[in-house]
Amino acid sequence: MKLALDINILLVTTTLVVLFSSFVVDSDEVKDYHPEERYALLQIRDSMSSDLDLHKNWTGPPCIGNNSSIWVGVSCSNWHVISLVLEGIHLTGTLPPAFLQNITFLTNLSFRNNSVHGSLPNLTSLVNLEYVSFSHNLFSGPIPFEYTELPRLKQLELQQNYLDGEIPPFSQPTLTDFNVSYNRLHGLIPETGVLQRFPESSYDHNSNLCGIPLQPCPAPPPVSPPESKKKKKKKFPLWGVALVAAAGGVLPFVVLFVFLYYYCRRAKEKEGSKQKGEGNSSGERTDKRVSFSQSRVDPERTVELLIFEKSIPAFDLDDLLRSSAETLGNGKLGTTYKAILESGTVLAVKRLRNMNNLSRKEFIQQMKLLGKMRHENLVQIISFYYSKEEKLIMYEFVPDGSLYELLHENRGMVRTPLKWAARLSIIKDIAKGLAFLHQSLPSHKVPHANLKSSNVLIHRDNKSYHSKLTNYGFLPLLPDKQSSQELVAIGRSPEFKDGRRLNHKADVYCFGIIILEVITGRISPGNDEIASEEDLSEWVRAVVNCDWSTDILDVEILATKEGQDEMLMLTEMALECTDMEPHKRPKMSEVLRRIEEIEQRSRGND
Repeated sequence: MKLALDINILLVTTTLVVLFSSFVVDSDEVKDYHPEERYALLQIRDSMSSDLDLHKNWTGPPCIGNNSSIWVGVSCSNWHVISLVLEGIHLTGTLPPAFLQNITFLTNLSFRNNSVHGSLPNLTSLVNLEYVSFSHNLFSGPIPFEYTELPRLKQLELQQNYLDGEIPPFSQPTLTDFNVSYNRLHGLIPETGVLQRFPESSYDHNSNLCGIPLQPCPAPPPVSPPESKKKKKKKFPLWGVALVAAAGGVLPFVVLFVFLYYYCRRAKEKEGSKQKGEGNSSGERTDKRVSFSQSRVDPERTVELLIFEKSIPAFDLDDLLRSSAETLGNGKLGTTYKAILESGTVLAVKRLRNMNNLSRKEFIQQMKLLGKMRHENLVQIISFYYSKEEKLIMYEFVPDGSLYELLHENRGMVRTPLKWAARLSIIKDIAKGLAFLHQSLPSHKVPHANLKSSNVLIHRDNKSYHSKLTNYGFLPLLPDKQSSQELVAIGRSPEFKDGRRLNHKADVYCFGIIILEVITGRISPGNDEIASEEDLSEWVRAVVNCDWSTDILDVEILATKEGQDEMLMLTEMALECTDMEPHKRPKMSEVLRRIEEIEQRSRGND
């Protein structure tokens, strides 16, 4: 009995010692826990998405021991976070501002091979930082000058992004690995001993960058004195006269030969179609085949179809080439087809033009970014294809045409007028889609950039009308400013024409034009007295200022007197959106809020 009692006392004593030891360890952990470092990392976890479940993996304190951590991508030493490496996990979004400044013992930082966009992070005060890699992402804007003040920096990898501006004068003697290739940097490479010892591969594929080790910067052109005399008019040489005369004699024979060739070819085609007509009473084909690739196999083909929407049956390029297709529209950016695959899947395929000089990297990064966008008022990108000579984008097919067709086709003929409730619903959907783009693509100067009524697609649900935006996000892919003016809608905004800096408010301007088009029912170019989109805004402004407000309303709904007060409220907002000064235009979030208030007022009046 006494032996059993002694054993029980020993067990109790041992248990108390263990519990006391655990308490001491836990107390030390609490004592050495640094909440500011944990809070900084949680900002990434809560504001960005990735293939890893950071909400599940990043719990508790980041450092659980003197030199250990159970957080994915995090390493610790002396109870401090010293390394943050999140590579190739499809990390998407913008980094929280200044979140790193509280992780002052950080030595290694890498977000390589992700989809992070926005500005490069602020690294001020990280005096222990040695290795930095932000390569293969979607970062834009300049390289922060403060990076030149990191005293222990050994490696800086910024290649394959969208960075612009000039390279700061890095001069840290510790810097042994440096790469800014495949960006949009310009100007002279700073003539510091550190930067000039790196090879050409550290700087190439920045079209406007020059200096050692690249080609020398071009000297400014000399100022030539004004000519005192006009140049003498050159005489046309005698041999040129003879050549023109000979060409004039041969030309009629060439024209006759071409005519006979096509006449014979046409006769053969008619003969063939007549034979086929024996099995088809209509004598016509039931569908039209369109080839989406060059006639030869493209040796530059580098990317097969990458499908974003998993609910659609898998298909490949050969399936697309075998599909029956019909042309839906031919715009400035390319031609759009309706393609029906052998599986029955229906797609809209856009065949891009004016982008043959676009690099594989730029195109694929932008398509991956846009392909991840999900919103009920955006036409979803299903897949894309890239080769040197062929670039295709596959969208979901929206069956009921565009807003342009809905407003303007068959005017003056028998057609069902578009009621006020339907117009307001369409405007609200456009605002929701555009507000989402502005929120999701903050690094884009102009997230949509091509907003016009032909790029608003309509689908009907019973008697309700809904709209989806298409052809968004192309501005970063266009080669130059002149192309932007000719190819996308923001080229008609006042700030673009004046050469001022573009921002989100250019989209707001285009949205204001669409509201006026919906309210007035007028087409922009060549309809009535309206000559252009700019004139539509000016005309409405002039009529409203003369107190003839109802004269702007579409005649199809003017007689019903339905929602006229609400339409005039929308008109006032549209004129704010088309103000000549961008800073006076409201943000899309504010525009959407006001439209929802107008919708509630309209329902209250029913």
